[in-house]
Amino acid sequence: MEEAIKYVDFAVVWGHRNEEDQNKAYARGNSKVRYPESKHNLFPSKAVDIIPWPSKWESREQFYFMAGVVMSVAQRMGLTLRWGGDWDRDGDFSDQRFDDLAHFEVV
Repeated sequence: MEEAIKYVDFAVVWGHRNEEDQNKAYARGNSKVRYPESKHNLFPSKAVDIIPWPSKWESREQFYFMAGVVMSVAQRMGLTLRWGGDWDRDGDFSDQRFDDLAHFEVV
């Protein structure tokens, strides 16, 4: 994320989640897994939630653009990430059952 922010502005919403925070995210429907099954629960965290800045949660286009930049930077760095807009990493954004456009995790 330190490299990606050089190319697109975003804010970090969440990195590490403890047990209470993870289970709250699950209860709200913001996560599909309970503690300790999320990569957010590792320390250091292997997942991060970021939003484009200035933030517009409703702007899918901003999230797609940001994700493209983040994924490109990761690829250049030799990192494999999974994005919450393409969980199965097939490049088809229409086949997702759970969109989490702010979420990125190390695979």
